[in-house]
Amino acid sequence: MGARRARNWRPITLGAALIVTFVVLLVIGTQKPEDSRPAPVASATAQDWMRKLAPGERPPQFVLFSFDGAGAHDQWQRLLDLAGRSNAKFTAFLSGVYLLADDQRKQYTAPGHPAGQSSISFGGSPDQVRTRIADLNAAAKAGIEIGTHYNGHYCSQRWTTQQWQSELQQFFQFVDQAGVQGLKVDSAAIKGSRLPCLEGKFDAVFDAMKSRGLTYDSSQVSDGVLWPAKEKDIWEFALPMVRMPAVNNKKVTMVDYQIWDALNRSKDDKTKRDEFARATLEVYRAAYDATLRGNRAPLLIGNHFLDWAGGGFGVAAEQFMAEVCVKPETVCTTFSDVIRWMEAQDPAVLEQLRKLPAAQT
Repeated sequence: MGARRARNWRPITLGAALIVTFVVLLVIGTQKPEDSRPAPVASATAQDWMRKLAPGERPPQFVLFSFDGAGAHDQWQRLLDLAGRSNAKFTAFLSGVYLLADDQRKQYTAPGHPAGQSSISFGGSPDQVRTRIADLNAAAKAGIEIGTHYNGHYCSQRWTTQQWQSELQQFFQFVDQAGVQGLKVDSAAIKGSRLPCLEGKFDAVFDAMKSRGLTYDSSQVSDGVLWPAKEKDIWEFALPMVRMPAVNNKKVTMVDYQIWDALNRSKDDKTKRDEFARATLEVYRAAYDATLRGNRAPLLIGNHFLDWAGGGFGVAAEQFMAEVCVKPETVCTTFSDVIRWMEAQDPAVLEQLRKLPAAQT
């Protein structure tokens, strides 16, 4: 992808990775290069943004909220209510083992591991799995996108294409099996992935994804906010590295556990909840402002269905969703919707967007 994209760049400390695996888990062509701000579009609404840009028109500012794991009932309830009130959609990357009750754990065999083993918990009791299925059904009805976070959340895997195919085959098996219990998420509609800990051999992963009909990934990291590009026919939505004022402008990847590691080396200090929420929200706002003024690339907010450090990172994501998704020229939507929008554009326009400098804070 060239020097602009930090392919498989992972500033993840061992401690952060262990915690993640342990817890339940416009044509611009008429513009001069230095002039990247033509007349703004009108307020982006559900009725007017899914279309081809007019000559000289800027894209809407897409904001892509995503949540890995997608298991906790209380967080599903809060986020679905908030999204409904904020005119927002988001993407949930589901860990497949959350669809297996604890007494079904032997159905999962991770490549290179014994049957029934996982780095995160399984789905709990049958009643807990049924509640999760109801949450996923409510999400699908609300237009929330479901992607795969694979299954057992193993980090640092050097799996082959065949091993990733096994991991995906089991994920889709669990989704289809849950369909018998009432899950209304069509496995054929699952098109995207995020790797556990953002780690893996991407050539092998992408070949496995293509064999299952997946179209996008969001596991690589970029220096600043960039427009998505295709790699081996897979759209890659890179998570951006941005500066964090609360830690002397150190660059961090805009994912909750990496922000947490930068703040206090991932110590679960619940007294820091409000402080961490403010620091994280400051990062989100600065990245949004820089991207809105700059290249208008989709802004990715990476989070988890977990309450690390008292839940401060979830507080920040939810507050940011409430304030940003109602702003003019802003669309909080899913990865697949952005792909549909990109595929509706003139390819030359997309290429010009990709050539714009990365939005930096």
